[in-house]
Amino acid sequence: MYLENIDSPADVKKLSFNELNDLSNEIRASLLQKLSEHGGHFGPNFGMVEATIALHYVFNSPEDKIVFDVSHQSYVHKMLTGRKDAFLYPAEYDNVSGYSEPHESKHDFFVIGHTSTSVSLASGLAKGRDLTGGNENIIAVIGDGSLSGGEAFEGLDYVAELGTNMIIIVNDNQMSIAENHGGLYKNLKDLRDSNGQCECNFFKAMGLDYMYVNDGNNVEALVEAFSKVKDIQHPIVVHIIVYINTIYIYIYYRKMFFPRNLNDLNDLDLNDRIEYFCFKDLQ
Repeated sequence: MYLENIDSPADVKKLSFNELNDLSNEIRASLLQKLSEHGGHFGPNFGMVEATIALHYVFNSPEDKIVFDVSHQSYVHKMLTGRKDAFLYPAEYDNVSGYSEPHESKHDFFVIGHTSTSVSLASGLAKGRDLTGGNENIIAVIGDGSLSGGEAFEGLDYVAELGTNMIIIVNDNQMSIAENHGGLYKNLKDLRDSNGQCECNFFKAMGLDYMYVNDGNNVEALVEAFSKVKDIQHPIVVHIIVYINTIYIYIYYRKMFFPRNLNDLNDLDLNDRIEYFCFKDLQ
């Protein structure tokens, strides 16, 4: 098991792409088991597995600073930054909070629990870096559901004017706490439908550079994209498309874990039985 041997992002960087894919599978299985027993935010983390692995593979946390919006999507980040035991062992489940927490780790920079905050918070880190002559990367992770919040607009507006290194990862899973509504989401759909080539581009209109990644659940594609923007000297949005809906989850686990014939559950180990009973009604 690779996850048991991950004590810091340095251990992630040692793995091959095949091993990173195996790590992704292990992380999803661990998330599913803990959250089904203990509760927590499932969807945001399930969709961000590969993206978080790729972030820690390419960037150098905590020197490079990653800020998660709401921070309910930071479970995978916690697993890769020395807090995996809280997701592997029931006796350790309560040893971490459900959000980013600087008292837990030097890899967390804010106590966050509200939406639409990451870009503004990260812009403060970027301004502080610029004032003190630093050169680290500042990365804000924000979901499409949070983009319509006023503070997110203010942050994007300020970052464009700041004009220095800032990488904004837009985690577009076409969902918020409920369905997304508003003019912004029509443009996000147009960008998805055009593979990022739509002439009308909200982010470019805000004065930001833009990169589109169609498969936000592909570690190699994400590593390639993040490597291109690492150390960039102006603000850029990396728009990644991820899939977390129940059909995707079912297909994923059906493919990765289940045997062709599910009639004999004795052939499944405990984790696979849990996943089978969670998703059998979707067949």
